[in-house]
Amino acid sequence: MIKNIFLAVIALTFIVACSSSSSDDSPSVSPDNFDRGALLTNLADNIIIPAYQDLSTKLETLTADKDAFIADANQTNLDNLRASWLEAYKVWQHVEMFNIGKAEELTYSFQMNIYPVSTTDVEANISAGNADLTHVNNNDAVGFPAVDYMLYGVADSDAAILTKYEDDKYKAYLSDLVNQMESLTETVLTDWTSSYRATFVSSTSNTVTSSLNKFVNDYVNYYESGLRSRKIGIPAGIFSGGNLFPDKVEGYYSQEFSMVLALEALKAVQDTFNGTGYNNSTSDNSLKSYLDYLNVDEDGDDLASLINSQLDLSRSKIKVLDDSFSDQIETDNTKMTLAYDDLQRAVVLFKVDMMGALQIGLDAGYIDNDGD
Repeated sequence: MIKNIFLAVIALTFIVACSSSSSDDSPSVSPDNFDRGALLTNLADNIIIPAYQDLSTKLETLTADKDAFIADANQTNLDNLRASWLEAYKVWQHVEMFNIGKAEELTYSFQMNIYPVSTTDVEANISAGNADLTHVNNNDAVGFPAVDYMLYGVADSDAAILTKYEDDKYKAYLSDLVNQMESLTETVLTDWTSSYRATFVSSTSNTVTSSLNKFVNDYVNYYESGLRSRKIGIPAGIFSGGNLFPDKVEGYYSQEFSMVLALEALKAVQDTFNGTGYNNSTSDNSLKSYLDYLNVDEDGDDLASLINSQLDLSRSKIKVLDDSFSDQIETDNTKMTLAYDDLQRAVVLFKVDMMGALQIGLDAGYIDNDGD
């Protein structure tokens, strides 16, 4: 309780400190000589845009495999479609944290990865045949989780799934899902490469609306809510008095990729912290180098090293879990809660220590309703 009160007070202090600057034209909260522009440039050019480009490429492959399956719904084409879905889903883990620019405007992540999927809504949409998949009420019936259901969950066996696709309505809905994902991604990528990249890298001040401040808020929020809570904490019963939800894991219907996706997401978070390029191992200006520049330590230990060590420890706890988090929850949920505990320790390092050192306050869009 004392720790929670302390965190709340610190967070409120940051909000008040930053709220006095409401635009990028306002003075920085606490100027330093670190090159924020170089950090933003590395994020844009070596991490964010390459990840979106790869996701766009993977979704093009998914679309082609979807078209082949719709033309001939056989086992080989189903296997190919499942493989390309997984490859795209893994790349998605590298872009979900970037809820800025056009992605924020379109509520992109809500249309790509809300789970658990509402199978009731999916089946109703299939039956109706004319659902507006962009409507907010369909956020839980589209994206990767909906495709997961369509490829693995519409029947109990592969033979029965193939039989389902003798119905043109199932083919049409699957096609609409994949086409929407590809179209949304292309819109976000085009915005980054045509205009938003320049806006992003030029916004170098330390204000509520400046690029780094918004980016860090979204980044830490994703780690806390998207990775820690949604992938591990919620299904493991952390926020529900011990009530377990094995049906709320990512990749529920495929039943074998929860760990793969969680590890990919953790890699994305750590690579971004270290400024490691998406498609190479070269590290450049980053949140880590910013903390090193400020010579930030926590109780005598280097903060950037503490963050990396804690993320490494979290990875080791995730690696001992079952490939299917549903099976892990049902057989030995303690391992899930241990993984959550280590992920949670990094929340404090990010949300209190790092954001405090960078003098970045929690903005109004930060979501943390887990009661921690």
